[in-house]
Amino acid sequence: MTIKNMKILFIGDINGKIGRKTIAKILPKLKKEMKPDLVIANGENSAHGSGITENVVKELTDSGIDWITLGDHAFTRLKSMEDCFALNLPLIRPANFPPSLPGMGAKIITVGSDKILLINLIGRVFMSKDYDDPFRAVDLILSNLAKKNISAIIVDIHAEATSEKVALKHYLDGRVTALLGTHTHIMTADGDITAKGTAYITDTGMVGAADGVLGLEKEGIIKTFLTQVKNPHILPDSGRCIFNAVLIKINQKTGKAVNIEPIIKYVDIK
Repeated sequence: MTIKNMKILFIGDINGKIGRKTIAKILPKLKKEMKPDLVIANGENSAHGSGITENVVKELTDSGIDWITLGDHAFTRLKSMEDCFALNLPLIRPANFPPSLPGMGAKIITVGSDKILLINLIGRVFMSKDYDDPFRAVDLILSNLAKKNISAIIVDIHAEATSEKVALKHYLDGRVTALLGTHTHIMTADGDITAKGTAYITDTGMVGAADGVLGLEKEGIIKTFLTQVKNPHILPDSGRCIFNAVLIKINQKTGKAVNIEPIIKYVDIK
């Protein structure tokens, strides 16, 4: 008997309107080609580079994204976030944010006969705020949901330090199906499956302008480095864009990952 592999497409940080246009141009065709069972994306930069809104969530889901994770800019637009969570839109925020904030840090998603647990975490090293411990936060989630008959567990770790992400990989090895890094906007070359069946990549990359600095126009960033005075950081409206994602294949019988495939595509946005 052949065991069917579930396929999950996870997309890196979507950066601004130009990133959303890239999603709309690439994702529908990619879904037809790869036939993922679930599409997840990090959308914390999707509303003009910082935060997310109800209209942006609708635009991204209309383009084919099923669920959205967030990060350090999750509450940049606080009123918009309160509205998004009040409407039960398909997005979660880091679980180790203060518990008084609206929203949830984990969600069980039903895909056919399978239940997928999606978890969002944020790192602490080199980050500007004093978040709760992501290691203990994920422990609590896993212990509370251990008997929920979960088919796969997908974790977005939104963090700056590679060491923190790699340490979390070893900490969760074999306990989750995939640990996928976001935040730095550069796809790393270490996508792999551990011996215990966890898919891992330190950073999934981004969807946005390819010829600037992390999705922003390069001139202002260079001037900031040269002068040590912050110059305007501008999101371009058009140009060559990059689409970064990973496709994870999961053995539905064991819940272990069997393959992680990096996806890198370029498209011109007018």
